[in-house]
Amino acid sequence: MKDLNSDLFDPVTVMESEWAHGGSSSDADFGFAFNDSNFSDRVLRIEIMADPVDPQPDSENCTSIADWARHRKRRREDIKKENVGDLPDEQILNGNQPDMDDCVASENQEEEVVAMVEESPSGDEAVNDLGDEAVNDLGDEAVNDNDEPNLGMDYSEPAVVRVKTLHISSPILAAKSPFFYKLFSNGMRESELRHVTLRINASEEAALMELLNFMYSNTLSIKTAPGLLDVLMAADKFEVASCMRYCSRLLRNMQMTPESALLYLELPSSVLMADAVQPLTDAAKQYLASRYKDITKFQEEVMNLPLAGVEAILSSDDLQVASEDAVYDFVLKWARHQYGNLEERREVLGLRLARFIRFPHMTCRKLKKVLTCSDFEHDVSSKLVLEALFFKAEVPHRQRSLAAEEPACSSRRFLERAYKYRPVKVVEFELPRQQCVVYLDLKREECSNLFPSGRVYSQAFHLGGQGFFLSAHCNMDQQSSFHCFGLFLGMQEKGSVSFTVDYEFAARSRPTEEFVSKYKGNYTFTGGKAVGYRNLFAIPWTSFMAEDCLYFINGVLHLRAELTIRQ
Repeated sequence: MKDLNSDLFDPVTVMESEWAHGGSSSDADFGFAFNDSNFSDRVLRIEIMADPVDPQPDSENCTSIADWARHRKRRREDIKKENVGDLPDEQILNGNQPDMDDCVASENQEEEVVAMVEESPSGDEAVNDLGDEAVNDLGDEAVNDNDEPNLGMDYSEPAVVRVKTLHISSPILAAKSPFFYKLFSNGMRESELRHVTLRINASEEAALMELLNFMYSNTLSIKTAPGLLDVLMAADKFEVASCMRYCSRLLRNMQMTPESALLYLELPSSVLMADAVQPLTDAAKQYLASRYKDITKFQEEVMNLPLAGVEAILSSDDLQVASEDAVYDFVLKWARHQYGNLEERREVLGLRLARFIRFPHMTCRKLKKVLTCSDFEHDVSSKLVLEALFFKAEVPHRQRSLAAEEPACSSRRFLERAYKYRPVKVVEFELPRQQCVVYLDLKREECSNLFPSGRVYSQAFHLGGQGFFLSAHCNMDQQSSFHCFGLFLGMQEKGSVSFTVDYEFAARSRPTEEFVSKYKGNYTFTGGKAVGYRNLFAIPWTSFMAEDCLYFINGVLHLRAELTIRQ
């Protein structure tokens, strides 16, 4: 930063530290000094310009978030169509900071701030002589081009509809805003003058007045979501991070809707100080993830969500889906619905959505389909499938380590979600007989949630070309009339094929922690049939769930099922 006037603040590093934390360290209430000449050293002249197109810009005209969003979008489109000429006067300072050497234009600002520092006709004494009686003369003024020179204004610009004049304290404003700090201490001759002019659109007037009042009092009178959003955007333009955080906190405490949450997700791309709205963005993501965690229940609504909304949903660990295969199918369906062009769809899937699909927890049968799916670039799908297969090949402790090593900000691709169908590990044999060994692990909490009549299903696995599944139940023992843990084997309904299967259920048991056989049987399966044992451990449910139960090892119940097709 350039050498700054030392008469205002010293040292500069202290101020920069306070801005980094969102404002003054004391956050003292200086509301009594707002627009009071006794506590002010400058006069702020606010020139209010006619809006480019829309004559009804105030937040009061927006009764909902949707109205606000439509209005902002309309204004963005109108502004893009306007060809506003460059301001010729060198005293007019464009952009967010008046020090042009340090200024970097922002592409995501809707309008540029126009700041002018002008000398009063009679010099500094004119301002210094202002007494209490002058306060009554300051306020809204009609513009008279004959009385005042046209400072840097081109007649092609929108007309100044009115002027508002306020007494301001440069230390108070500079303490809250790098914009005003540089304006008052940029080392230029203008920074020593006492009249400062800001030029804004009429749509920004209410928000700017609220912002200036906040910089003195640390509070706002506006309580509506559209009004707070207007103030938030003004605070971003004038670099008042503390006000942005304040607006963000109030908006988080308001009841969200899908439309407001989607709007909050767009804020980081619309403002310069994205960190100030990050908590609001995170809250919007959590709201959408919670509302749509059962994507099948709101399928039509979810299919019409924009990309940012779908990303928020897919990032959740708590999606109520059957398996990660179902997540993949949903993403593919949504992408085809939203992007008819194949190249656009491939770009969105490869660069944005693929990282939210947890391919390592998809079944191998579905991973094979990924390799042949034309919606993905072949090199992208190959990389994703290879990574998933390498993960599946790792030993369990290494898999847990990979999941734990993932950064918190990543897509968490190695973590399981709360699937409706529990993942299983399967070892298949073709010779000497068709056989498979299936491992199903259930956490103590999952078992506890089964009481009194719940059940949990495993993901499907295959033997002899047929799909099977395991299901764990809490049911009543028919002889003793108490609740107990049961395990069953079922065949998915598919055609009229039937064949006989020998099966055996086993569980790890302390102290050896080896698998101990609990039940053997054979059954001739047809589609949709299931067989098993109602009381696998031959103990009541209370004993099964007791802390000293032999079958829970570090809070996990380890089950194994061996299936062999009888020749």
